[in-house]
Amino acid sequence: MSTTVLTLALDVASQARFEGLRRLYFPPAFNRIPAHVTLFHRLPLEDATRRMLREESSPRRRFDVSITGVRFLGRGSAYRLESSALLALHDALARRFVAELIPQDQQRFQPHVVVQNKVPPHEARGLYEELLRSFEPWRCEAVGLDWWEYLDGPWRHVERFAFAESELA
Repeated sequence: MSTTVLTLALDVASQARFEGLRRLYFPPAFNRIPAHVTLFHRLPLEDATRRMLREESSPRRRFDVSITGVRFLGRGSAYRLESSALLALHDALARRFVAELIPQDQQRFQPHVVVQNKVPPHEARGLYEELLRSFEPWRCEAVGLDWWEYLDGPWRHVERFAFAESELA
């Protein structure tokens, strides 16, 4: 059975910003997937999964997510994200998929976007300190869920489950 990864879809400008940072700092040999906010690392590629994702996403409106800082990963760096709506979405999905969650997905959810990984610790520390010095908080918009099939390295996009336009749009 194929497995899938579920990520949060961000507005085009924010996705492009994270992609640019990832292209700049991620070792090219390992940069086989787009910048992303992982919600779940493994869900079954089944119609039941698709149905549940559609049911959870269709009534939701787009929401703001704050990028609040930089996180050191030991061999890389990531941007920390905060949003009560994102936490509520993750909790709702976790309840729906409780029987399918692997141990990694049962841990406390700490939303982030990795822009560097798989580099020597001293190189990672240098970038982390640079990103920290220049960091200014910003906001992006969550626009839906992206469902990806894991292909033993790269991912294949399966489907986007868009949220409704926000009331301000």
